[in-house]
Amino acid sequence: MLNVGQIEEGYVLDHIPAGKSLSIYYHLQLDQPDCSVAIIKNARSNKMGKKDILKVECDIDALDLDVLAVIDHNITVNVIKDGEIIEKKALVLPGEITNILKCKNPRCITSIEQELPHIFVLADEEKEIYRCKYCEEKYDMTRFE
Repeated sequence: MLNVGQIEEGYVLDHIPAGKSLSIYYHLQLDQPDCSVAIIKNARSNKMGKKDILKVECDIDALDLDVLAVIDHNITVNVIKDGEIIEKKALVLPGEITNILKCKNPRCITSIEQELPHIFVLADEEKEIYRCKYCEEKYDMTRFE
């Protein structure tokens, strides 16, 4: 039996599809701030078969949950304070995201003007479609890594 200790303040990200935890680790830039991270890969799950779990001990204002929502808005986010779950956050797709996705259109202004932020707008919430703010190029979320 694997035993990972309790955290005092931070997040437990649960119900991550198996194999996605490292991608989330880097997209949330957990390799940069001064925080402790436990990555549990391929844990048994009745609901999903196998899943990943991330336990992040950090200031509860330190993570950008919009990034997490774009990656997978079905992930369970448990907010921990004083060793107890104080809130379960529901992730919703943000209406606009900056520098999370990159436009693949070679004719987009972001290909030429390297310093411009990559801004995408949620065009269809039901189908989870984002479009580049500059050129309207559709981003294929199934290819997001």
